[in-house]
Amino acid sequence: MNTSLILSDIYIYPVKSLGAIRVSQAEVEERGLRFDRRWVVIDDTNRFVTQRQHPTMALIEVTLTDNGLDLRHRTRDLGVLTVPALPETFDLVPVTVWDDTIEAVVVNDACNRWLTEALGFSVRLMYLPDTSPRLADPDYAPFDVNVSFADGFPFLLIGQSSLDDLNTRLPDAVSMVRFRPNFVFEGGEPYDEDQWYEFTIGGIRFYGVKPCARCVLTTVDPEKGEISGKEPLRTLSTYRKRNNKIFFGQNVVTQESGRIKVGDEVVVVSRKVRYTMSEGI
Repeated sequence: MNTSLILSDIYIYPVKSLGAIRVSQAEVEERGLRFDRRWVVIDDTNRFVTQRQHPTMALIEVTLTDNGLDLRHRTRDLGVLTVPALPETFDLVPVTVWDDTIEAVVVNDACNRWLTEALGFSVRLMYLPDTSPRLADPDYAPFDVNVSFADGFPFLLIGQSSLDDLNTRLPDAVSMVRFRPNFVFEGGEPYDEDQWYEFTIGGIRFYGVKPCARCVLTTVDPEKGEISGKEPLRTLSTYRKRNNKIFFGQNVVTQESGRIKVGDEVVVVSRKVRYTMSEGI
């Protein structure tokens, strides 16, 4: 077992595709880290809205409060939007996230108005209640596990050495936030997480189930809220591409709960050799 790996960063993204929050500790739950992607912005067709089509979403900063969330626009004076921890309506709406349809609850009219003004088109803010199931892909998950409004799996893990290696290949270095991980660890070889199957963080058992296919969202500069060009996808495609998909990071599930914190030891228990890049992901 490897004892030289340390959890160096924890990120949560309470509202899907809005700003990241870097935290020193977090509660692990079935759907992901507590508060992670439990809210989503939808358009008038009830489909989720992301930075892929609307990169200015990156300019909306999110802060956790004792009573919910505060949202602020980084470059526009829209005031602070207070998002309650629980919805203030009983309006259930079938929300589409990729190929899934999940029943979610409208938060309130104030959130809808603020976000519509911030984004420039009609949107609503939705909350995912515990009573709405959404199973992770059973073709990869080793057991039934529900997921939040994340793209497909509850957690995303990336090694700092993987980003460091990528940045040696890029004309301009990019930050880890481009890839929106939950867990970042230090130590080990670049892309070692490709091979992880069973591992622990602070004693909590996780399973690496599927390398994460990356999209145009990684080309959004989170500081400017705009697409910065074709990097890092163009460079990643030269050595991390298979079957027309570009991979960076590992999707993760767990059946356990508890608290993790920055500085926790990461221990690899078993590996899945079939996912080495030499054989293709």
